[in-house]
Amino acid sequence: MFYRLLKYVILGPLLRLLFRPAIEGMEHIPAEGAAIVAGNHLSFSDHFLMPAILPRRITFLAKQEYFTGPGLRGRLIAAFFRSAGQIPVDRSGGSAGQAAIREGLGVLSRGELLGIYPEGTRSPDGRLYKGRVGVAVMALKAQVPVIPCAMVGTFEIQPPGRRLPRIGRVTIRFGEPLEFSRFAGMDSERYVVRSATDEIMYAILAMSGQEYVDQYASDVKAEQQPHGVRARLRKGR
Repeated sequence: MFYRLLKYVILGPLLRLLFRPAIEGMEHIPAEGAAIVAGNHLSFSDHFLMPAILPRRITFLAKQEYFTGPGLRGRLIAAFFRSAGQIPVDRSGGSAGQAAIREGLGVLSRGELLGIYPEGTRSPDGRLYKGRVGVAVMALKAQVPVIPCAMVGTFEIQPPGRRLPRIGRVTIRFGEPLEFSRFAGMDSERYVVRSATDEIMYAILAMSGQEYVDQYASDVKAEQQPHGVRARLRKGR
């Protein structure tokens, strides 16, 4: 109920008014059935803009920190993500990564749309970074299509570190669904999930026009931080 109120009454109309999103490729979003929408991640605003324009409800795997932030702002953000049905994910790696995959597969098993940012974290500089293989593992296990999505202009309106977005126009592009049925039963093969992930990232790259960096964004962020926090960032925190 609160999700529909946000989407159609409170947040959705406001976002459309302020950012006048240009939508391309909406016909690639299936009217029903499970699918993964995999997008680049340039801005905190991405979390709001894509769900606002999609005709179907989409559930994102959101980083756990969005649910545990301090102060009034932290509580408001946590309340929003919980009310919108988003799933907190521990990005520390190992068993936490497997738990995230199980949560995502649960969404897909209900025939719903699952949203994921394969880069694992926001781009620190507007470039597109190497994708994590979880998106491919879920696509292969659930045998669902992956719809690539490119957010264009959201880095400019709200780059990392900026609390409130600037008013400006953004573009949201959806590409043709990618099918991986040829890899059925091979979701535990490292070279297969790497290949499928790279195919997804290439599709996003072709639509976004970003420069590609063959590194994980979390590693680049770690190098920019004091030594004491590098280890945590390298694990995707």
